[in-house]
Amino acid sequence: MGTNKKHRVPFGPIGIIMAIGVVYGDIGTSPLYVMKSILEALPDNQLSRPDYIIGAVSCVIWTLTIQTTLKYVILTLRADNNGEGGILALYALIRQKFRWAYIIAALGAATLLADGIITPAMTVITSMEGLNNIVPEVPIVPATLIIVIGLFLIQPLGTGSLGKYFGTMMLAWFIMMGIVGASHLVHELTVFKAFNPVYAIKFLVHAPHTMFILGAVFLCTTGAEALYSDLGHCGLKNIRISWIFVKSMLIVNYLGQAAWIIDNPSIVQHGINPFFAMMPSWFSFIGVLMATAASIVASQALISGSYTVISEAISLNLWPNVKIKYPTNIKGQMYIPSVNFTMMILCIIIILMFESSSRLEAAYGLAITLSMLMTTLLLFLYFRETRKPLWFSIPVSVFFFIMEFSFFVANMQKFAHGGFASILIAGLIFFMMYSWFNGRRIKRHYTTYDQINDSYLNRINEISDDSSIPKSATNLVYITSANNKNALESKITYSLFNKFPKRADTYWFVRIRRSDSPYEFEYDVKTFIPGKVFRIDLRIGFKVGIHADRYVRLICYNMEKENLVDLASRYPSMHGARGDFAFYVVDRIFRNIELSAGQQIILALYNLVKRLSTSDTQMLDLDPSFAVVETVPLVNVHHTDDILSKLLHKSEKAEEESAD
Repeated sequence: MGTNKKHRVPFGPIGIIMAIGVVYGDIGTSPLYVMKSILEALPDNQLSRPDYIIGAVSCVIWTLTIQTTLKYVILTLRADNNGEGGILALYALIRQKFRWAYIIAALGAATLLADGIITPAMTVITSMEGLNNIVPEVPIVPATLIIVIGLFLIQPLGTGSLGKYFGTMMLAWFIMMGIVGASHLVHELTVFKAFNPVYAIKFLVHAPHTMFILGAVFLCTTGAEALYSDLGHCGLKNIRISWIFVKSMLIVNYLGQAAWIIDNPSIVQHGINPFFAMMPSWFSFIGVLMATAASIVASQALISGSYTVISEAISLNLWPNVKIKYPTNIKGQMYIPSVNFTMMILCIIIILMFESSSRLEAAYGLAITLSMLMTTLLLFLYFRETRKPLWFSIPVSVFFFIMEFSFFVANMQKFAHGGFASILIAGLIFFMMYSWFNGRRIKRHYTTYDQINDSYLNRINEISDDSSIPKSATNLVYITSANNKNALESKITYSLFNKFPKRADTYWFVRIRRSDSPYEFEYDVKTFIPGKVFRIDLRIGFKVGIHADRYVRLICYNMEKENLVDLASRYPSMHGARGDFAFYVVDRIFRNIELSAGQQIILALYNLVKRLSTSDTQMLDLDPSFAVVETVPLVNVHHTDDILSKLLHKSEKAEEESAD
């Protein structure tokens, strides 16, 4: 616990500004399209009807209050896992008691990642359309592509560096929104009625196309899930304090848009964006440029949140190991190249597929409603895990579930019009998580360990002394994951003794474990046979790159200086030279084992995902010229031989009968 606290973002003005930049980009750009979407859902003759507009804004205000403030900022942010947030951090807190909840967590994470792909396309293309209205020569789609690609290309700088600049940009953005919105309130003070929830209820009851409108209203809170995911990037107090300012500016702008709509009935029509329309003509160009900058920041919030999701998925065995880089000394601030590249490609496809914000609105919001529903379910389990009283946990959870399920039903109308894209992406990610988790579980089921006892060590000595066996290397290194220092996986035993016995002069078994300290580099050495058999346990900080072969050599050379081992080559022709090293990574494959059809499919998908992800040798940064990836059976099955013997006996019997 003490180590983790070092990496929490400190509370203060810089942290608050950083939170404004990193966390609130997505929800901070919602005024760009929320009121526009609401107008699209209203009939032509009802676009400026005051009671409808006030009711719609009331829905927005209370959605922000209940969904974002109450659920996420007040309640959910409390459920952190050593300073990290997000739906998978929530699952990590309850998985020991509710192991089956991985399905809920995987579905929530998958939909959040899908939303992270669509958000950059939605926000940037909306701002480009605003610019196009002022400068018609600007090509919307190419300009959007350039900005989005540029955003993904700067991710290696890290959210710590980006947050400082983005924070300043978003601070100016929120102030601008507040000023522009407030300038219209003096002309139409009736919009303040929107703070009364009665107007929201009346609107939902009496307004036409209620479900479509509800789907549009939901867009105002789409950044709430990313807010929780970015907890580790910015810190709890920074997020909560900055939300007071952010929410105030958002509400003032929404009220200003409502006032402008009511005050300009002759101008309001379908296709108009009140956010840009209410700006003074002299300020329009500046406002559009600021909207473009804000849309970039909005995209950053989802991208950085996606890194967190993948990082936590890896630790929870829901995603294969991938390279994670830490541009800053804060563990929560990371960069994952493979995720960044994949999101960029999919985002480009989405932009080329939909081409406009009006079409993208149909795909936007559906996936994130599922993510919020899953968070609510996990939050209830968290309440049970932390022994919250039932009189609190049940009503709170049911209330949020009903609210979010209503939004989900409303957004389901978007499925055929583009929502299928986000669901398709989310579904693909979910099945990858599901197959990886269960594939590992199947393999764990068959994982056995062998104790390194006297008998085991005698076998190693016998192989080492057997000159009839070709020597594998002077120093033979096996990568192990066994926590018990006196045990090894049976797969290593199989490789060592059964599959081409490995003769060497010195044997090393190496376990590498990540720690939460950025620059920690510690190791322990256990000697089984002096000068011949050793185990090395490495603890490496998250900021230290894993270079397994170099670290092992370094440790071996230090041990040589202390006369604990002789690394000289034992080949007669290599007198005076240091001995060679060979690094073995053993993987298990399934064959000749009775598995159900479902298990076979899961393992097939598991192997496919593994082939598409970073290899073990790449993760360990092993020199390919010294590394060997060896495959062994998932389990050593003997019944196959019996089956073959029976078949052979039947064949011989049939031959005899035919001869007679």
